[in-house]
Amino acid sequence: MQIVRASGPAAFPSLGIKPLRFVLGLIASVGLALTLFSLLFGFRSIPTNSVGVKLRFGAISGTEGPGLTYVIPYVEELVIVPTQRLLKLEFGFSTPAASNPYQHDREADDTETMITGDLNTALVPWVVQYRITDPKMYLFGVREPEKTLRDLSESVMREVIGDRTVDEVLTIGRHDIETSALKRLSELCSDYKLGLQIQQVQLATVRPPAVVQGAFNEVNQAQQEKQTAINQAWALYNDAVPNASGQAKERLKQAEAYAFHRVNEAKGEAEKFTLLLTEYRKAPDVTRRRIYLEQMQALLPALQKKIIVDESLKNILQTLPLTSPDSSHSTH
Repeated sequence: MQIVRASGPAAFPSLGIKPLRFVLGLIASVGLALTLFSLLFGFRSIPTNSVGVKLRFGAISGTEGPGLTYVIPYVEELVIVPTQRLLKLEFGFSTPAASNPYQHDREADDTETMITGDLNTALVPWVVQYRITDPKMYLFGVREPEKTLRDLSESVMREVIGDRTVDEVLTIGRHDIETSALKRLSELCSDYKLGLQIQQVQLATVRPPAVVQGAFNEVNQAQQEKQTAINQAWALYNDAVPNASGQAKERLKQAEAYAFHRVNEAKGEAEKFTLLLTEYRKAPDVTRRRIYLEQMQALLPALQKKIIVDESLKNILQTLPLTSPDSSHSTH
C-alpha cells in the first residue's frame, strides 16, 4: 500500500482554507498587534519643568510642552530637555547623589589648583549655574554641550585668576572675579552656540594650599586686628566729633542769645533815657524830683538802719530810729 502526502498550496484545499484569505488574515493580525502595541507603549509623559523634542528617524519633527504626548514606536523618539531647571556644574569638589550627571568634578584636586598673577598658588573651587534656553541648539549644536561648558568654565576661571594677585583672590577680589568670569563665559556660550544661558558664577571657599595655611592665617589675623583697631578709632572719632560739634553749637547759640539780650536791653535803656530826657526838658524840676524819689524808693528798702539828718540843727545831732527792735526792716 502506497501513501501519498499533499504538500504546498495543494494542502490548503484539503483543510478548507483558501491561501488568499490566510495571507490577508495574517496581515490583519500583525497590523492589529502592532496597533495595540503602539497604543499601549506609544504614550509619553513630559514633566512640567521640561519640553519634549520629537525625533523622527533621527531628525527633529517638533517640540512638545509639558503633559501627555504620543510617539510612534520605532519611528519617533522623544528627548526630554529640562528647560525650566536651574542646573549647575561643580569645579574643585563634588556633591554626592547629584541629579545632574554632568555636575560632579572627576578631577577636583587638579581643577581647583590655580596659579595667580604674582606666581602664587591658590585653591579655587567654584560653581557655574545655567539653564537650557534652546533645546534644538542644545541637542544638535555642539556634541556634549555640558563637557564643552565645563572646559570653557575652567579656561575662563584660570584666565581671570591669572590676572590677579593671591591677596585679591583670597580676600577682596571675590566679587570682581565672579563678575568677570560670568561676563566672559556668557560671551563664549553665545559664540559656541551651546543653547545655554549662564545664570551665575559663584566661588566656594577659596583658600591657600595646606603648606602655607598657617602663615596665611597669621596674616589674616593681623589684618583683622588692624581693621578692628581702625573701626575702634572711627567709633571714637564718630563719638567725639559730634559731641564737640554739639557743644560748639550750644555755646554759639548761648552767645547769640546773650548778645541779642544785651543789644535789646541797651536799646531799651537808650529809648528810656531818650524819653526821660524829653520829659526833663519839658519840666526839669518835676522830673528831677521824680527821679530822686524813684531812686530812693529803690534803695531805702534795702537798708536795715537809716539815719535822717535835719540840716537846720547845727549843735545837737538828733536821730529818728525808723526800725523797731522786733523787725529787721525799716518803715518810712
